[in-house]
Amino acid sequence: MKFCRYGQPGEEKPGIVDTDGAIRDLSGVIAELTVATLPQALAADPAALPVVEGTPRYGVPIAGVGKIVAVGLNYRDHAIESNLPIPTEPVMFMKALSSLNAPNDDVVLPQGSTHSDWEVELGVIIGKTCRYVSEDEALDTIAGYVLVNDVSERFNQKQRGSQWSKGKGHDTFCPVGPWLVTPDEVGDPQALDMQLDVNGTRMQTGNTKTMIFTLKQLISYVSEYVTLYPGDLLITGTPPGVGEGKKPEAIYLKAGDVMELGITGLGTQRQTVVAWHHLGEAKPA
Repeated sequence: MKFCRYGQPGEEKPGIVDTDGAIRDLSGVIAELTVATLPQALAADPAALPVVEGTPRYGVPIAGVGKIVAVGLNYRDHAIESNLPIPTEPVMFMKALSSLNAPNDDVVLPQGSTHSDWEVELGVIIGKTCRYVSEDEALDTIAGYVLVNDVSERFNQKQRGSQWSKGKGHDTFCPVGPWLVTPDEVGDPQALDMQLDVNGTRMQTGNTKTMIFTLKQLISYVSEYVTLYPGDLLITGTPPGVGEGKKPEAIYLKAGDVMELGITGLGTQRQTVVAWHHLGEAKPA
């Protein structure tokens, strides 16, 4: 099944996306969509729920994300285009919770940004506490899959010391959604096509089958170092085609650019890039 949260920022309601692509209102069944309320949502009959009229804004598809753990350089060709060694172990870093963004909301460039870049990625929402989880059990801990854009400011990531989080955690730099899709509907997570366009030009084309470390390996590995709790988001790396790796000259995001991305079965995103401005106190949702 496909679940979502829809409505204006701070006023999102839970929903199910039915087989015709219509949003069905879940707010009469659950007050909010979280990993804890997912069993109730799964038990609902979409046909018995009211259809949401129009084309409402999608929010981040699940509330209560506790942390964002990311894996870098998990596609061989991406490591090569980044002029970095092929990893012998997964490269882990964290993205700030304040980087969470709705799938079609604007991406705001950091003040003075010169090297902002795109990364289409497969994300998973953890459904069970993971601590030293075996590879054989790892996929059973997944509550659902999501599409993620791991937006990255490369200068801040690589030229301001060794802390990747400086370039990965800017506000709005983690668009998620539009849906949370349950594992039974996704099928094999290592056979998903993925793509990203900028201003209508294809930049990234890939498939999760080319990951260096598979999803079950990643969940098991990360759980050795960081306990994953229900609601945590794990993002799993990007295929080649990022702006930093373009030849003969790198391409970076500027105000007015439009990113469009998708993964098989997980929907699509569309973000307009805008210049830095004060975002106020509202938390992205």
